Amino acid sequence: FRAHIVVLYYRSPYLRRILSTNKKKNDETLTHIKLPNISPEIFQIILRYIYGGRLPLKEYDASDIIKILIAANELSLQELITYLQSFLIVNKASWMEQNFDFIYQASFKNDSFLNLQKYCTDLVTKEPDKIFKSTNFSSVSEKLLVSIIQSDNLQMSEIQIWEQVLKWGLAQNPELPSDFTRYSKDDFNTLKNTLQHCIPFINFYNFTSKEFTDKVLPFKRILPKELYKDLLETFLNLSDPSSKPNNESKPHMFRETPKLRAIDSKIITYQHAELILKWVNRLEITDKLTTNFKFKLLFRGSRDGLTRDKFHEICDGESHTVTIVKVNGSNEILGGYNPI
Repeated sequence: FRAHIVVLYYRSPYLRRILSTNKKKNDETLTHIKLPNISPEIFQIILRYIYGGRLPLKEYDASDIIKILIAANELSLQELITYLQSFLIVNKASWMEQNFDFIYQASFKNDSFLNLQKYCTDLVTKEPDKIFKSTNFSSVSEKLLVSIIQSDNLQMSEIQIWEQVLKWGLAQNPELPSDFTRYSKDDFNTLKNTLQHCIPFINFYNFTSKEFTDKVLPFKRILPKELYKDLLETFLNLSDPSSKPNNESKPHMFRETPKLRAIDSKIITYQHAELILKWVNRLEITDKLTTNFKFKLLFRGSRDGLTRDKFHEICDGESHTVTIVKVNGSNEILGGYNPI
């Protein structure tokens, strides 16, 4: 394909970076750009959009639109990415339900597809079998699994959620013995590390005494020690195996334990977020959070652009904001908190 450098430069941040490092030589040779991940057919569609700013999506089937979306993501065409996601959700919902395995795999491989990720999470919340009975369940990303189990509207019992989380954790570690009674200390630690981001979202206090004994006790070593100690004390005080703890029977520190919902971040984890909350609330590291908190993503550089004007446009007027940045080429994370 031949295209004007000026058009590509201003329309695509990705191509702008390439063109900035591959300036035309003095002998007037043309600049060559290779895009091995984008087929010629899809790039031709994208090129029409780059030049004309319009894309007649009704001409294409859903699978082609997904390919266009993935190509738009590679070329950092954020406006097109947002538009394509909205079009799919509004006009291709039936197709996406029929091809759900493909959709959730594609959406959670790309951090820019936030609308599709939300669509998948909302759908699974209502119809959990779409994920949990899928032949590809073991390949579900941790991010998707956490986003599902942390939902208050998930149409599953707590014991079913625990069983599926365990199933997923074991599938991530096929080297573990099939009989958990043969697990070594290292085996339990392996499983514990795999499920460390999932366990905070399991409400063990909604189990019956029998469910706790049969399904949780065998895996007690993967639970935080303090949590296990309080669970054991709580369930030992129940006389009926079919009964569940009421709020008064729970140790005070675990009554209606607030949940910090999964956060939408490419830099920090759930554990980082919890630590930040303790800092800004002037708590000790060992203190428990006693209030519900939720992080709402306002500004993301890779999505909104790394410009001062855009940052102020989105964030000015917002109170209690946390700014997080990662130093390029290192694992160093910097940040600040503005309570005003």
